[in-house]
Amino acid sequence: MMLTRLATGLLRLPPARARVALTRDLPVRARDGVILRTDHYAPHPPAATVLIRTPYGRSGPMRLLGRLVAAHGYHVVVQSCRGTYGSGGTFEPLVHERADGLDTLDWLRRQPWYTGAFGMFGASYQGFVQWALAAEAGDELRAMVAVVTASTTRDSTYAGESFSLDTVLTWAELLQAQTVPWLARQWELKRGQPRLAAALAHLPLAEADRIATGATVPFFQEWLRHHTPEAAYWRERVFDGRLAEVRAPVLMVSGWHDIFLPAQLADHAVLRAAGTPCRLTVGPWTHGSPGLLLAALREGLDWLDTHLAGRRPATVAPPVRVHVGGDGGGWRDLPDWPPPVGRSSWHLHPDAALRPEAPAESAPDRFRYDPADPTPSLGGPLLVAQRAGPVDNRPVEARSDVLTYTSAPLTAPLEVVGPVHAEMYVRSELAYLDVFVRLCDVDPRGRSWNVCDGLVRLWPGRFPTDDTGAVRVPVPLWPVAHRFAPGHRLRVQVTGGAHPRYARNPGTGEPLGVAVELRTGWREVLHDPAHPSAVHLPVP
Repeated sequence: MMLTRLATGLLRLPPARARVALTRDLPVRARDGVILRTDHYAPHPPAATVLIRTPYGRSGPMRLLGRLVAAHGYHVVVQSCRGTYGSGGTFEPLVHERADGLDTLDWLRRQPWYTGAFGMFGASYQGFVQWALAAEAGDELRAMVAVVTASTTRDSTYAGESFSLDTVLTWAELLQAQTVPWLARQWELKRGQPRLAAALAHLPLAEADRIATGATVPFFQEWLRHHTPEAAYWRERVFDGRLAEVRAPVLMVSGWHDIFLPAQLADHAVLRAAGTPCRLTVGPWTHGSPGLLLAALREGLDWLDTHLAGRRPATVAPPVRVHVGGDGGGWRDLPDWPPPVGRSSWHLHPDAALRPEAPAESAPDRFRYDPADPTPSLGGPLLVAQRAGPVDNRPVEARSDVLTYTSAPLTAPLEVVGPVHAEMYVRSELAYLDVFVRLCDVDPRGRSWNVCDGLVRLWPGRFPTDDTGAVRVPVPLWPVAHRFAPGHRLRVQVTGGAHPRYARNPGTGEPLGVAVELRTGWREVLHDPAHPSAVHLPVP
């Protein structure tokens, strides 16, 4: 109890309401006989239930979370997903979460302390399991707190129809690391995870899991095989088909540099259109940053108090709250996402210029992309918080395979809030290629800070080619809320990849997991009246 009070004070949470008794390793039997190990944090006096299902264990930070939420006056049930931390069966990402979630709900109904109302709470995979259950939980589900997560991971896994190599392989290595002794794991982290680094650089990708973890990771192999848009594999592993049926109020918390942000905002749009009560907070956070988790806990407890426990009336508050980055930014309340805005187009020009005016006749710019020396990724939306977020991009921009286009210093602030889109007209001697576009904020000292970006993978016939051989490539960038201050400049990068965040494009069209041949090729980026390459920014 003393530790809970100390943590409550340090985190500036509402004061504890209840004493907490913990019962560990309860056996919850799934319909196929598998035992799902579960911890129960019981408050006194009793109240509604908060369910957290997780593949990341029930001790350490999860135990502290369980105690904090229970001390706030909720029964907290923390369950290890199938095949993790004492639960039986085999962990197959996303496969069993619907059935296991429903079976756990049936178990709850048989408990004498269950009041008939529950909420769900969790980040990342703990959010996927919420969406797996949400549409079928009925009126008993009174509130959800979904943090840096989405109802579908397919589009995030194959962002732009490439492959999110760093996210997927790093997650596979993280899951495998949970099975090794603590000291051995700390030594690997201290060494900088050389096996993971070697695996990210290795070809073929089908061998990368063994290099990173020492074992074959079945889901990693499957995700390499089933990467095409029409793959039936993903139909039972996404939960967006019934999203509009969810009626429980949903709090969404995310960050501008989170790996699932576009998918989470798509979920938000579906819920809003269906009339589901929801609130969205997007802050200056990455996937696992401490600020994100603290904000999620504070806002989550308030959401549960309002919609699950009924301790406070629902207030009429703006449904969207975002943090505007850059000099002079700060928090803004919005009526919806995306907010109603206009469009400011910034066109690529010769001599590395970026201007609002449409381009005149000009020769294209050219660079050579070599997948044996792939353009590296730097910062941005990554799984590991310490490497993610805004960083100075000058080391990458100095490479010969990176084109940059920079505006004149701004004479007035430019605030950009909403979705960002690019249109790039590209000509390539290879039919298989990637187009990566990044928007940066260049400060008066010349440092180039990444704001948002996106990548699209091309193959023959994906987009039409005009009579000059050019392809118009639409590139959705990550959504943004950012203020470019006076004296700052806008910069657009155009490259042929961002490795290892995205798997390099070998240029051959070989299947993702087995490709080993690498082809170098020239790319041209056009900027003339017939090919007006530009980035389109949402502005008030």
